[in-house]
Amino acid sequence: MASAFWPTRLIARRRARDLFDIVAGFAYSQTLFACVQLGLFALLRDGPLAHEALCDAMELDDDAARALLDAAVALKLLERTAPREYGLGVLGAAVVDDEGIDGMVRHHAYFYRDMADPVALLKERGGNTALSSYWPYAHSDDGSGMDADIVARYTALMSASQPMVCAQVHAAYRLARHRHLLDVGGGNGAFLISVARRAPGLKLSLFDMEPVTRLARENLQAAGLLEKVSVCAGDFSVTPFPEGADVISLVRVLHDHDDDVVATLLAKVRASLPPGGTVLIAEPLAETAGAPRMGSVYFAFYLRAMGSGRPRRFDELRDLLHRAGFVAVQQKKTPIPMLASVVHARVPD
Repeated sequence: MASAFWPTRLIARRRARDLFDIVAGFAYSQTLFACVQLGLFALLRDGPLAHEALCDAMELDDDAARALLDAAVALKLLERTAPREYGLGVLGAAVVDDEGIDGMVRHHAYFYRDMADPVALLKERGGNTALSSYWPYAHSDDGSGMDADIVARYTALMSASQPMVCAQVHAAYRLARHRHLLDVGGGNGAFLISVARRAPGLKLSLFDMEPVTRLARENLQAAGLLEKVSVCAGDFSVTPFPEGADVISLVRVLHDHDDDVVATLLAKVRASLPPGGTVLIAEPLAETAGAPRMGSVYFAFYLRAMGSGRPRRFDELRDLLHRAGFVAVQQKKTPIPMLASVVHARVPD
């Protein structure tokens, strides 16, 4: 009735489209996955190609290639530049040279396996999921017993996607105002490398699990920063943090852990900072204006499949910070909140 009545027709059509997008969302994401797996965006990096050339390069027959290419056009991943010629679309152009997006799409194969039965995932959190094998640190605080290849794999993915998050942090908060930054859960040092470029006078320290810090030292050495950054390995639940920092960053760390672990970690951060010291948190938040689906839908299920953590609203994170003894909790606006929100709080003077 609404679609037949002209004053409500546009609303009805929009709601029908929104509902269908939810129903068809998996097909959309798998179209992107197929494009990445077949290297389609890289093939078109230097300009449009004919249908036949793409068939040969992707090793697909005419009908299969047409199905993929037309689907990619509909999703704005590609554009049709001639009747049988294709080039990068506005979204495909954003993917072609971005290692972070490419890596995230490829590793989603693990997530898709776990989401094949979402009811089982909801009822049996912490089971033997594909994502829990991809992110083994979710069940190990010190990295003991973790395979070096697995550590290298997930650390490389975090590093590739880190520039997107770093940009949000630097746009929202000026770290150069501080003397000494300690990055807890610093991975292979990608965040600290970006900080060193923007605040060369800032003293830098990194803390992470021992298998990860080996990769951090290699990465910092390649960046010419190994002498500048102090690297410390340990279990954040028991190993003392390096002393002297007046700001401690937690970049994509808290939402990977449950509330009891987060409460313990924040209390330890609070005890490690001097009066007036700052904790800086960067991660996607639930119910964020402009990006409600990222935290409340994507990360809610992703972290459940991982077996640890949950997306938190700002008020939930603020309560955890207050309980740990922090004051003046603030959320800073970021250019793209779906990538990360930035929250900072202070130790009372």
